[in-house]
Amino acid sequence: MSSHLQPVPILMADDDQDDCLLAQDALDESRLTNPIFFVHDGIALLDFLHNRGAYADKKKYPRPGLILLDLNMPRMDGRTALTKIKEDSELRLIPVVILTTSKQEQDVFQTYGLGANSFITKPVEFDDLVKTMRVLGEYWFSIVRLA
Repeated sequence: MSSHLQPVPILMADDDQDDCLLAQDALDESRLTNPIFFVHDGIALLDFLHNRGAYADKKKYPRPGLILLDLNMPRMDGRTALTKIKEDSELRLIPVVILTTSKQEQDVFQTYGLGANSFITKPVEFDDLVKTMRVLGEYWFSIVRLA
């Protein structure tokens, strides 16, 4: 079990509202107690991580222990956001899991090259998403030691 006293927050960056709702439901269904926060583009993701603008309240918007990142978002896509996260000495240790509909081999290689910690193609079926969220939770919050 995790040694954290409180569940580690998850930050999901995805412009698809339905995918966000499904992820929340899957997280609940998988019985993970981690709070999950949502942003809908790369600019909002970086604002959240730096507690800027609408996300200035550090208690309301805590530093996540895991980022779930979609690749195709408006204003700033996931690839650019990933690059900025991994170039930032304050943020680069936060694990970033690419969670996208893409099955393109180029996306897999590119995002690993940019510093992604994992690449997962979003499951189509809700039951598969629940299993994915459960495994993600077990791996990142019970097995891996986070910085």
